[in-house]
Amino acid sequence: MTLPTRYREISVSGPPFVLGCQLGEAAREEVRGFAAIALERVNKTVRISRAKAMEVAAASLPHIEAYSPAMLEELRGVAHSSGVPLEELILLQVRNQLQPEKEAGCTSFALTPQTAAQGAVVGQNWDNDPALDPYTVVLTRRPEGKPALMNVTQAGLIAYIGLNNEGLGLCLNTLPAPSRPLGVPHYFMVRGIFEATSLDGAVAAVTRAQRAIPANIILATPQGPADMEVTVDQVHVLRDQGGGLVTHTNHCLHPDLIPINDFFPELIQSGPRKERIDHLLRAAGGPLGLETLKQALRDHQDYPLSICRHPNDHPVNGYWASVFSVIIEADAGRMHLSRGNPCTQPYEVYSLN
Repeated sequence: MTLPTRYREISVSGPPFVLGCQLGEAAREEVRGFAAIALERVNKTVRISRAKAMEVAAASLPHIEAYSPAMLEELRGVAHSSGVPLEELILLQVRNQLQPEKEAGCTSFALTPQTAAQGAVVGQNWDNDPALDPYTVVLTRRPEGKPALMNVTQAGLIAYIGLNNEGLGLCLNTLPAPSRPLGVPHYFMVRGIFEATSLDGAVAAVTRAQRAIPANIILATPQGPADMEVTVDQVHVLRDQGGGLVTHTNHCLHPDLIPINDFFPELIQSGPRKERIDHLLRAAGGPLGLETLKQALRDHQDYPLSICRHPNDHPVNGYWASVFSVIIEADAGRMHLSRGNPCTQPYEVYSLN
């Protein structure tokens, strides 16, 4: 099937409940469709009953309320106008708690303004389930009294990959590490980062949460590129790894966390992808322009288990592919986004400003 090249764009604004109502009305079909398919897709990699999944969702509500009543109020607005019950929307936020080490694999990078030809940049290929494409939109939120943000996201999630208008750009990677049954769902911390204006604020948005799962968050910030390796107990910040570059795939890099890698199977060839993206970006020299970054994300060494990932015969996650590729110009407020594998789909430009 040939995908369109551009995602549907939605813009909402106002106080939390009103903003949520606008979103639920504008993306009603996507929210309903995503809610209908979410648990079925989870069960492709881990078996969990609907009753158990809804139990996790219900038990997460107090953690969400304690972290951000405003975010919960926004979801109440989405529920009100979309007709999807709040508990079903919470289930969308906690899917990765049901399969913590298997949600997705990704290859990401962040560059200093001196290394990237177009200012501070963060980008990645998002390797995930292609069945979620019909429910994916580019969503701009303009909440009252907080930074505006633009995400490429499945409709119904409180936050996802994207940028705000304060010079913060954000990409995500799964990080296999120990988890616990309950805590603040990951996407609420991501939304907290979008409400920040600095690297310190971004780190604080994560550290103040009682976390349920590990994750990796790579950032372009006004203070330079940074990577947060997040476990349930620690947040480690990795800075410039040499040459104005930070890269990450799906294993721990901080010295304090490296021993964790021995206890978790490597997620979709994480080590080789990390070595390959490092080689491609360092060998290209600088400054690195958009076309150089796009070519790196289209790379097919070790195909189909490559940076640009394609379906293969892996018994658990062989259906995963690079469902989108994104390069975020954090200073300029732009996303360059391919809907589908970047080797076959063009990058379209979306602007927050």
